[in-house]
Amino acid sequence: MASTSRTPGPALKLLPGACPLDCPDGCSWQVEVDEEGTAVALRGTPDHPYTRGTLCVKVNQYLEHTRAPDRLLHPMRRVGRKGEGRFERIGWDEALDEIAGRLAGVVEQYGGEAVWPYQGTGNLGYIQGLQGRAGSRLWNSIGASRHDMTICSVAGLVGTAYALGTSRGMDPEDLRHSKLILLWGGNTLTTSHHLWKVVGEAQRAGAHVVVIDPVRTRTARLADEHLPLRPGTDAALVLGLLHVVVAMGAEDRAYLEQHTRGWPEFKERIATFTPERTAEITGLPVADIVRLGERLATTRPTGMKAAQGIQRHAGGGMALRTLACLPGVTGDWKLPGGGLAYSTDGYFGGDREALYRDDLLTRPVRALSMTRLGEALTTVKDPPVKALIVYGANPAAAVGGQETIRSGLAREDLFTVVMEHFHTDTVDYADIVLPATMQTEHADLHDGYGHMYISWNEPAVRPPGECLSTTETFRRLAARLGLEEPSLYASDDELARDLLSGGHPSLDGIDLERLRRDGWARLNYPSPFVPFSDGFPTASGKLEFVSDAAEADGHDRLAGYTPAQEVTDPELARRFPLVLISSASHFFLNTTFGNKESLMRRAGGPTVELHADDAAARGLTEGQQVRIFNDRGAFEAKLSVTDSVRPGIARTTKGHWSRLTGGAPGVNATVAERDADMGGGAVYQDNRVEVSGLR
Repeated sequence: MASTSRTPGPALKLLPGACPLDCPDGCSWQVEVDEEGTAVALRGTPDHPYTRGTLCVKVNQYLEHTRAPDRLLHPMRRVGRKGEGRFERIGWDEALDEIAGRLAGVVEQYGGEAVWPYQGTGNLGYIQGLQGRAGSRLWNSIGASRHDMTICSVAGLVGTAYALGTSRGMDPEDLRHSKLILLWGGNTLTTSHHLWKVVGEAQRAGAHVVVIDPVRTRTARLADEHLPLRPGTDAALVLGLLHVVVAMGAEDRAYLEQHTRGWPEFKERIATFTPERTAEITGLPVADIVRLGERLATTRPTGMKAAQGIQRHAGGGMALRTLACLPGVTGDWKLPGGGLAYSTDGYFGGDREALYRDDLLTRPVRALSMTRLGEALTTVKDPPVKALIVYGANPAAAVGGQETIRSGLAREDLFTVVMEHFHTDTVDYADIVLPATMQTEHADLHDGYGHMYISWNEPAVRPPGECLSTTETFRRLAARLGLEEPSLYASDDELARDLLSGGHPSLDGIDLERLRRDGWARLNYPSPFVPFSDGFPTASGKLEFVSDAAEADGHDRLAGYTPAQEVTDPELARRFPLVLISSASHFFLNTTFGNKESLMRRAGGPTVELHADDAAARGLTEGQQVRIFNDRGAFEAKLSVTDSVRPGIARTTKGHWSRLTGGAPGVNATVAERDADMGGGAVYQDNRVEVSGLR
């Protein structure tokens, strides 16, 4: 949807910017500023080839969000018990002195690893945010624990790399050249709506679009075909489709011979996944599997886009690994518009190490997993986590194992600093709260993990109140700690130049001056783009159906199917017969905007969807308030009876804040602190529950 603005007048400035949020689209925007320095309009950059001048329903109101009456504007110190959310205003000098003193004491008594810088996906920028591991230089200087970013897409990234040698794949824009498009495990219209324009262009040109997702989403309703498979069975479906392709003799034998490794073994595994066996595993009709398999066998090019939902279970890494193998069997990796797009993040050749400065570490440090926060805060002892610095994150609401996390955050001996825009669920547990700038108020550089462009974000307005950028906060804290390393005091422009000056071919001709002038640039890759035309970056130089690297890491050397854990547990299914899917809301982004009143109204309160058969079996009716629970915890929601979910599935949306919904726990109270098969990824969709009515 286009944002509202007027044509800039002679007294107005138009400054380039970019959306900072955890979305593959990484939108380019422009901020219109009047002669008094006030931002008066925000709009998508009209000449950007991918985002095409439009922003989403959430970001259209971003300027209003920056001026919200509940915005945090001053440092604060806790005055009540942890969890109560009571604070008093203090000054920056007092806040920094206390933080520096407490951190120095923790480091002296327990060592640097007792400090955990806990960063989330609230900002994906390379200067202020996660992509540049903002603050890394400071944390390396004191030897803090390494924050292991496991919450989002890591299982799939690791899995694709075992097959391809990289997590990179096709340029999503090249789906416009595809004749068969498989949208796998994501609701494109909600989570990547600019991509739907590309898909729609291909569809109008005759491409057949298939959505593979347990839920009939907004995207599935606009597709030509929807396959509602059981959660966590995606890899089995891949193998079943390939069984049909091989049975028809439609595999690309020349490509397999020249460009793949381990085809005879993989072919044997495919042979075991007959349409009948695949139907039993996935819950799909045999006829649907055969029909799509035949279409796959005869349609070139076939392009696929996989989203994060496919890999958030105990077999998620293998699911992406096996999906990445599919275009190797059909030969689609050699064709424009053929292959798999999962993440384009690695195509940006910025010098990330120059930002991180891991050379400042004097010895190796431990890594602490983002998705195991509760476990770390309550059980890790060598050394214990004694200081937690939270920025760009709201773990009290967004991370699984909510009950354990809140118990850990409530520790009186844990010193917690939260850098935030608003009073979130996590802020309730802070000792010190620091007000942070929002995107129109600081400099940053962004790419997108769903396209091939980078963007510069110019500060458009002065920060309100006493808000400071992440980088400025860390510069001031380094000074308070008495640290003398010069790189800790680099300006934002210096950080950007460090990032852009590594000499990678993707950045030829792109420097800070050009980005500041133009706002955005396409990375130096051809369009259309065939990513592996010169070979795969694996040890063999080929697509690897069999992977020595996977075997060395303790995984099956052969791509295949690893079942989800809870979904396939028959004993657990007897006690908790529903599989809960917690998908993205159209009006929140993770928990960002969960406090914005206009979007809260449009999203409504927490809702859970059930098929009519499941509702009737439990004596539940439309609109009834229900309890969704398992052994880990429970939350409450209003029931929606719908045919959008198949029997055996309960579906809800994430993003609601407990403190704004009566203090009740959220969906992540039911999610396990447990790792996926690869990379330590999260298991949000590997979650069994039961639903009962509330009296």
